Amino acid sequence: MAIPFYKYERLWVLLCLLGFLAACGAPESSRERLPDEAVVLAFGDSITFGTGAATSAAYPLQLAELTGWRVVNAGVPGDTAGEAVSRLPAALEQYSPALLILELGGNDFLRQRQALKVKEDLRAMIREARAAGVEVVLVAVPRLSLARGALGLLEDAALYADLAEEEGVALFSSELSAILSDSSLRADRIHPNAAGYRQFAEALSRFLAEVGYR
Repeated sequence: MAIPFYKYERLWVLLCLLGFLAACGAPESSRERLPDEAVVLAFGDSITFGTGAATSAAYPLQLAELTGWRVVNAGVPGDTAGEAVSRLPAALEQYSPALLILELGGNDFLRQRQALKVKEDLRAMIREARAAGVEVVLVAVPRLSLARGALGLLEDAALYADLAEEEGVALFSSELSAILSDSSLRADRIHPNAAGYRQFAEALSRFLAEVGYR
């Protein structure tokens, strides 16, 4: 029995739609391995800087040892996403990185800034980097608090997953929350210790391999 022409037409439309959807997913699968000695900009606050441990324990230095990349530590203790927006362009121009690892938001939460404002500041930095031809990995940060008894099992602030999906960037999630939930891995209520930074660097190195940058 012959199949009516209109059914072939519907099948053709369906195949075209599937092809379009596959193309939409292309950016994630098209990430390229960074060459040895590539410049990576670790941009963030005191957690990127390495507060809570010796300078040699900061995660950017450990990540450099694990990957062979030149990882620049551009962490500024006390920095917020709102303040960091203005310093990112100069850092991108100075170092010309292939990859930006963006870790910010914790100090904004401590100051009780609205999540939407933090999200839009992070979005602005992601777009600034991409306009300069720089790949971006976003680090999810928990909603930290200095209130007595407030520190328990932490979870990433929801804005990071939403933003990563909206902007199509890789999201390194859950690790920082897990480390800061474990008293053996933190120096104080808001910073990892040397063991915590080591775990963070090792997990980040594995993640970067999984998403195609290593």
